[in-house]
Amino acid sequence: MTFLPDLSILVGFTLAAVFLTLTPGPDMTFYLSRTVMAGRAAGFAAFIGASAGLVVHSTLAAVGLSALLAASATAFTVLKVAGCLYLLWLALGAIRHGSAFSLDREGRKSEPLARVFLKAIGINLLNPKIIIFFVTFLPQFVSPADPHAMGKLFFLGLWFIGISIPLTIPMILGADRISTFLKSSPKFLRGFDFGFAGVMAAFAVKLVMTQGRS
Repeated sequence: MTFLPDLSILVGFTLAAVFLTLTPGPDMTFYLSRTVMAGRAAGFAAFIGASAGLVVHSTLAAVGLSALLAASATAFTVLKVAGCLYLLWLALGAIRHGSAFSLDREGRKSEPLARVFLKAIGINLLNPKIIIFFVTFLPQFVSPADPHAMGKLFFLGLWFIGISIPLTIPMILGADRISTFLKSSPKFLRGFDFGFAGVMAAFAVKLVMTQGRS
């Protein structure tokens, strides 16, 4: 299948996606907050809405990046180098500032599920960090010379969502316990911060070495 990346690339991407999904941030905070405030149905509505937003990002990134590749392989390579710098910036930010987790227990507990769903979509679609991430991270796993780049980019975007499903469901089911644990375990969060930083830095170094050989 032309849209499937090589196994080594898929394994590397999966590792990064697992760390990104498990690292506390705005999405995790929103899932857990909705669950604690309004129940598991609200938590799942938030997750489904966020995933729908990621489908849009995956589609736009695949179309836009493949168009850039068709127009100029050099420009695509420049974007990959910019992505390398972005990965290093993420790694440094994780070490300097730590995980962004602040559970909001206030708000309307009777908020309709449709509103939670739409709010989650909005959080993803309007979050510039997610846009930058998809534009700079996905190209790290596709070669500028690959004629099937668009299909692979889109597949990786959907694969990212697929990976998040079995990881996020237990978070929602155990929201109360997980939120309490995260807020009371700064050492665990710092360990995750350094693990996340290490993975991002490793991909950045790998990219630099690849560019140097080309």
